[in-house]
Amino acid sequence: MTTTLTEPTLTVEPEQIIEPALELTESAQKQVLRVLERKNIPGAFLRIGVRGGGCSGLSYVLKPDTEFDEFDRTWVLENGVRVVVDRKSIQYLAGTTLDYSIKNLLEGGFQFQNPNSAKSCGCGSSFTPK
Repeated sequence: MTTTLTEPTLTVEPEQIIEPALELTESAQKQVLRVLERKNIPGAFLRIGVRGGGCSGLSYVLKPDTEFDEFDRTWVLENGVRVVVDRKSIQYLAGTTLDYSIKNLLEGGFQFQNPNSAKSCGCGSSFTPK
């Protein structure tokens, strides 16, 4: 008789937090909703984080996602969009404001205003933490 062991399936629900780790302006919330609707991925949410890299040390991560990690922190925006931040990134993003603006017909995008940044690169996609 042969016995096959299989790993149990674990569905992880992220830990809810009452206070958001960062703030999204109204224009950022609208753009995030537009992006998620355009991607049309069932159950998608906005993942925000930081990773090593970029010209200033840490790079911002901003992407649609559908998979949670057991240490994720999550909250829901006024427009119903769920935002998820991993535990390690929260320390670098606490107090940050994410904005979205359009400069002209060719330029626009998300900007991070991060109080935990000692300096950032010219394009604003990476920073050096304090």
